[in-house]
Amino acid sequence: MAATGNTPSKTDDQVGLKDRIVSAIIIGIIRVLTLLPYKTRVPVSGWVLSRIVGPLIGYRKRVRDNLSRIFPEMSPAEKERLARAVPDHIGRTLAELFSPKDLIRTAAQTPVTGAGIDAVDSARDVGRPIILVSGHFGNYDIARSVLIQRGHKVGGLYRAMNYRGFNEFYVSRISQVGTPLFLRGRRGMGEMVKFLKAGNAIALLIDQHMAAGAPLKFFGHTAYTALSAAELALRYDALLVPCYGVRQPDGLSFEMVLEAPVPHTTPEEMTQALNDSLEAQVRAHMAQWLWVHRRWKPLGADI
Repeated sequence: MAATGNTPSKTDDQVGLKDRIVSAIIIGIIRVLTLLPYKTRVPVSGWVLSRIVGPLIGYRKRVRDNLSRIFPEMSPAEKERLARAVPDHIGRTLAELFSPKDLIRTAAQTPVTGAGIDAVDSARDVGRPIILVSGHFGNYDIARSVLIQRGHKVGGLYRAMNYRGFNEFYVSRISQVGTPLFLRGRRGMGEMVKFLKAGNAIALLIDQHMAAGAPLKFFGHTAYTALSAAELALRYDALLVPCYGVRQPDGLSFEMVLEAPVPHTTPEEMTQALNDSLEAQVRAHMAQWLWVHRRWKPLGADI
């Protein structure tokens, strides 16, 4: 296994029954769907999560609740459309993440656009550290694979799944796209920093609620956001680059967008710029963000 850091703290016996059932269902569906050709597997996975699994585990309600909070003027019909489209996108993304060989082939055919291309390639050539920042938007592993195939050494930070059985299944798949992978935690962070300081690139997602984060804005609402990406960029003079794998209308292909590097100012200003960048991408492609996130929890909330 390629990941580093501590193993998940919960065994199959310790985790809640609901999480175990949901994870078992997802693993079972993934294993069955792998029998299908990739171009069939991806849309079928989207349909299954949107029409069967999503409603059972409350995804549609959570999407509608978040949309009502952020877009109170949105019509019920549009909320319902997104309540189906968002789980469909999640299902497609899961199918892609658990099909690493096909994902790598897709990445090889993915065009790269954006104002940050030259800066990122120049940093690679001179050994300057690079911090690539995205969110749970599009397919973030497409971007990692594209850069690896362009000659970058890219490490990824990931969060362990709720229990060991599913986590091992998950990591065994994403590690095939590229290594090293660093498990969030003291040891994993230390190894990630060492890798970054050596002049490599790391890929981070910054759109999860962090109780110890800064009270920044995301869609006009307070969203507690980790400052660590910006702090690392300042500490090690790393390029800080918003990066996105944007799903295309055919549902199977992508465009990788490397935006212009964020100027070095203060951690708060830099991280707000990252939030603003992600928000702009989400507004342009509403179904491609994880609207099931509890992104706008109040300070101190952990549920």
